[in-house]
Amino acid sequence: MAGEDAVEAAFRAHWGRVLATLVGIFRDLELAEEVAQDAFVVAAERWPREGEPANPVAWLVTVARNRGIDRIRRRAALDDRTRAIAAELARGDRRPPAEPTTFRDERLELVLTCCHPALSRAAQVALTLRTLGGLSTEEIARAFLTPVDTMSKRLTRAKHKIRTAGIPFAVPDDHQLPDRLAAVLAVVYLIFNQGWGDGRPDLAAEAIRLGRALVELMPDEPEALGLLALMLLDDARRDARQSDGVLVPLDEQDRSRWDDRQLREGRDLLERAVVRPDPGPYVVQAAIADLHLHRPRDWVQIEALYAVLSRLTGSPVVELNRAVAVAELDGPEAALAVVDTLALDGYRYYHSTRAELLRRAGRTECAAAAYARAVELAETGPERLLLARRLAELQPDRVRSR
Repeated sequence: MAGEDAVEAAFRAHWGRVLATLVGIFRDLELAEEVAQDAFVVAAERWPREGEPANPVAWLVTVARNRGIDRIRRRAALDDRTRAIAAELARGDRRPPAEPTTFRDERLELVLTCCHPALSRAAQVALTLRTLGGLSTEEIARAFLTPVDTMSKRLTRAKHKIRTAGIPFAVPDDHQLPDRLAAVLAVVYLIFNQGWGDGRPDLAAEAIRLGRALVELMPDEPEALGLLALMLLDDARRDARQSDGVLVPLDEQDRSRWDDRQLREGRDLLERAVVRPDPGPYVVQAAIADLHLHRPRDWVQIEALYAVLSRLTGSPVVELNRAVAVAELDGPEAALAVVDTLALDGYRYYHSTRAELLRRAGRTECAAAAYARAVELAETGPERLLLARRLAELQPDRVRSR
């Protein structure tokens, strides 16, 4: 059992690096994925008997590399390029290394390939979870409420597009890197929000693991630091977010259930990020998230940071959040003047925020209508129950008459 646990732990810890190294060797994502899976199968057979090797990554890559050579050799029709690769690889020692062997970490190239602009955002998310996270097709489909067959086809199309379009497995040129990095960060944050909003701690944890990998690969990139800090600060409150199946607002949460270790780590990362010049959107969001956790809140600073974030992103959702700070500084009517200019009718948090502002302004009937709309748009049971409770508080007579 201990050996099986070691293989499982190695898979979670090393899949992304093993696969990235193999893609770097073979320049073929599908072949690399197949032989990586083979290597973990061999590990599952041998490690319980022989023990985990001193360098599991090197062991797995070596086994997979040899399997890949064998597969290339067995292909009926090899083009000249494939023959050259096979010959080059075959020159190496095919025996498992007596001493640990190191391999270059090529995860950055892999994640940048997965988030190439030629791929759709849905394909970027799926490939990132599959290649860097090691999630199965079934797990990814379940996480995003997509049929397994649909997700399988999406992954297959994405891999084929990488091959047929000749998408390079490499870090792009300097002038292309900012846009590609933005796509990578957006994909990881999308994965986190999917888990955070749907009450899926496993998916949120996967995003944090990917965020850690990015910080490991780019320790001086402030936006990578900021994103990981933001996710950790939010996720630290995970155990306090619900009570008896109902979402608990931040001010009502039991702070003793917050994860102090994650809070400290998130704040340490934030400190590393803010000292770098020109902070980006994730650094600003992490700073706002941290300020929200302090008592009393510094609403002046929160509003100022939301104003900065609004300029950086041009997002109406950011303006909606800024309005909450405006309400604390200048009252609910001033906040409503901001909110009522935003075209966010299909956004559930628009209506719940507006409902609370209307309630505070004493406009009860309008607040009830806004809460009712928010209940209609709520995507999770705990959120819906909280909003329904808020609506019932505004309509006690109607509740008693039922």
